Amino acid sequence: MVEVTDEEFEELVDRGLDLIPHKLLNSLDNVAIVVEDRNEDDPTLLGLYHGVALTERSVEWPTYLPDKISIYRGALCEWCRTHEELVDQVAITVVHEIGHHFGIDDARLHELGWG
Repeated sequence: MVEVTDEEFEELVDRGLDLIPHKLLNSLDNVAIVVEDRNEDDPTLLGLYHGVALTERSVEWPTYLPDKISIYRGALCEWCRTHEELVDQVAITVVHEIGHHFGIDDARLHELGWG
């Protein structure tokens, strides 16, 4: 298990976001990225996209509430054994969940090295 402060963890999430090309990152619309301790239903889950992928929406899709990407700090810190591993795994998780927003499935994300 790796221990980091809330501020250090937020910085790791920001570093993960920095890996995404700005053009793609600017395409995130109405998406909240939040850090939470754990997923209530599956405490070992590292991250989760809550929403409907852009590829599955129609032009009539309502956008009342933002989609949400949860990054689970407790699960990630528990999963990793070193600080370097945590840095890498947070970045992978951030990119992976943003990939789901754009309609990329788990199999393809794994092929691309983000899974």
